Amino acid sequence: MSIQQLPDLLRYEDKNDPLRIEFDRRTGRFSMAVNHYHSEYELYYLFSGERNYFIKDSAFPVRAGDLVLVDTNAVHKTSELSVPNHERIVLYFEPAYFDGFTPEERDFLLAPFSHGYPLVRLNLQERLQAESLLTSLLTELHGKPPGYRLHVRHMAGELLLYTARCFQRRGAEADYEPTPVQRKVSDIVRHINRYFAEPLELDALAQAFYISKSHLSRVFKEVTGFGFTEYVNITRVKEAERLLRETDRSITHVSELAGFDNFSHFGKMFKRLTGLTPRDYRKMNKAGDGS
Repeated sequence: MSIQQLPDLLRYEDKNDPLRIEFDRRTGRFSMAVNHYHSEYELYYLFSGERNYFIKDSAFPVRAGDLVLVDTNAVHKTSELSVPNHERIVLYFEPAYFDGFTPEERDFLLAPFSHGYPLVRLNLQERLQAESLLTSLLTELHGKPPGYRLHVRHMAGELLLYTARCFQRRGAEADYEPTPVQRKVSDIVRHINRYFAEPLELDALAQAFYISKSHLSRVFKEVTGFGFTEYVNITRVKEAERLLRETDRSITHVSELAGFDNFSHFGKMFKRLTGLTPRDYRKMNKAGDGS
């Protein structure tokens, strides 16, 4: 069975399985709306089309045959480029997935995710091999013959191993030069990532980086896929999550340390982005009353 013969949407998920898979064929223009960061390692492969992929502080043009490797808890978002239609598959590996490997095997498989450049641009031979593994996986997932889950997990592991070998063989290297606008936005994103706990106003940043407020607002959205305020809130909520998990500071203090100057606004943003109140998030992730 070819990719073209598959339905537009396929899913593999089981609460007891540290592997999750999404296949989508999307017609028309599309940009991610939710789930901008997560605790899983993400392996993204584009079968057809073109995408803009923003990860951490940089944007990358992704074309058919590219693998994108997103580290755990890295802020990321895909958005459209010139070609509206696209087909992609995403494999999510929870950290627990790697618990059964030796430390050496685990380091080998995870090396591509922690590299500074998250794109592996496959040559034609490598692309054919990767798509052979993925087509086998998706055909099983569509037909669901007896034992299909074993086959899906096996093919996912094969792809992870193949990706690590491709990465080791030549590394992941940029084959494009960011535009001056992309470099400027990357500098601004790094500033936000570093100074999220301080006041961050669009006017002040525009002045500091020698760009007009309206132009900054527009190009920030074009390059990252996020609105300026949206990205600031995501960065602050992500830090609040870390503080709630790793410290016993009060929720009010966590709000302040994460950069929110209004506790009510913090609660609304946290619930909107995580689906939980700060108190419920703390209860789920660590012992403590969260007072």
